[in-house]
Amino acid sequence: MTSLIDIKDMHKSYVMGSNVVKALDGVDINILNGEFVSIVGPSGSGKSTLMNMIGCLDVHDSGSYHLDGVDISDLSDKELAAIRSEKIGFVFQGFNLLPKFTALENVELPLVYRGFSHKQRKKHALEALDRVGLGDRIHHKPTELSGGQQQRVAVARALAGNPPVLLADEPTGNLDTHTGAEILTMLDDINSQGNTIILITHDNLLAHRAKRRIEIVDGLIVSDKGAK
Repeated sequence: MTSLIDIKDMHKSYVMGSNVVKALDGVDINILNGEFVSIVGPSGSGKSTLMNMIGCLDVHDSGSYHLDGVDISDLSDKELAAIRSEKIGFVFQGFNLLPKFTALENVELPLVYRGFSHKQRKKHALEALDRVGLGDRIHHKPTELSGGQQQRVAVARALAGNPPVLLADEPTGNLDTHTGAEILTMLDDINSQGNTIILITHDNLLAHRAKRRIEIVDGLIVSDKGAK
């Protein structure tokens, strides 16, 4: 398998008052196409900063980051937005669905910004909703769906357009234990179909659901278990 995410000696600091906080202090990560990886760490460990870097939501101070063969180090904000839209599907703890839109419309929305035609948008959205088991709920609005179903819509939205990376930030955080387990099983199934998944969590039990577990503490990778 080929390298999808290649991070070398990544540093990121933030100024907080009179202090400089090193959020990332020389991180090296290589993730291959088709992996299911969890990144785990306590609050303040740097995992959220690392997620922002992987997701092209922020840029590093030094080091290098290649995403699907593209060096993102010197891209403009517009170019970063385009890479983010094309290469990464996001799943957040809060479902972030538009309440007045149906499941189908919510899944179609990111494809509008990517310039897909109406016919293409509908095709991709229907396929994604089928993949998460909601082919019979396409016309339901978020208030007509359970929490688990809303998160499935959010996963379908992330999958639509087939981005190479699915980045899930605490995807079960707003769900009960049973429903959360169903979402994780669904992510397992999606990964088995070839999608690369990166799960960001503070929960070690959730982290162990992934085939590979990376632990970050104080901006440093302290363990990387199950690496290929």
